[in-house]
Amino acid sequence: MSQRTTVLMDAETREAARDLAHEYGCSTSEAIRRSVLSQHEALLGVSEARYRERTAVLERLFELFEGHDAEAEIRRLKEEDEGF
Repeated sequence: MSQRTTVLMDAETREAARDLAHEYGCSTSEAIRRSVLSQHEALLGVSEARYRERTAVLERLFELFEGHDAEAEIRRLKEEDEGF
């Protein structure tokens, strides 16, 4: 459940929040929310549930790219780019 909170920011902080929002492509409040969560994870780590979720996603990526020839893909893309 969400709860509304008021945060007082000086001009420099407000501008930084807007810059983050622009980079993230979201609202300023969403950029602040993401930043708080990111800082929390950086200092205190992630919860066990979040860790398991991230691990599962990473394992799925390994499965998706199993047998993929990255060098062949790079060669193909470079050949396609030569026409431009």
